[in-house]
Amino acid sequence: MSVSLQVIYPVGAESTFDHEYYATIHMALVHEHMGPHIAQTLVTKGKAGGPKVPPAFHAIATMVFADADAMKAAMALAGPVMADIPNFTNIEPQILIGDVVA
Repeated sequence: MSVSLQVIYPVGAESTFDHEYYATIHMALVHEHMGPHIAQTLVTKGKAGGPKVPPAFHAIATMVFADADAMKAAMALAGPVMADIPNFTNIEPQILIGDVVA
């Protein structure tokens, strides 16, 4: 069964997030180090939380893996990716790992 890993960057009173750096440099690191094990990636930039409601999240990155073993192999190579986080945000990201059901 496919497994997804979502990295969620919530908006906070003092949070910062460099979308340009994230899209061009950080995601390139993800693909360089973890890419061979990732089946699909999707990054969503927060625009709104509803009509006339600001977004609750700066961004959500979703990575889909063929199975739990592929995710485990990717995570074993994620050191440089994790070390890069302070270069684009001061947020401690939230993580959601789950089975892809639809």
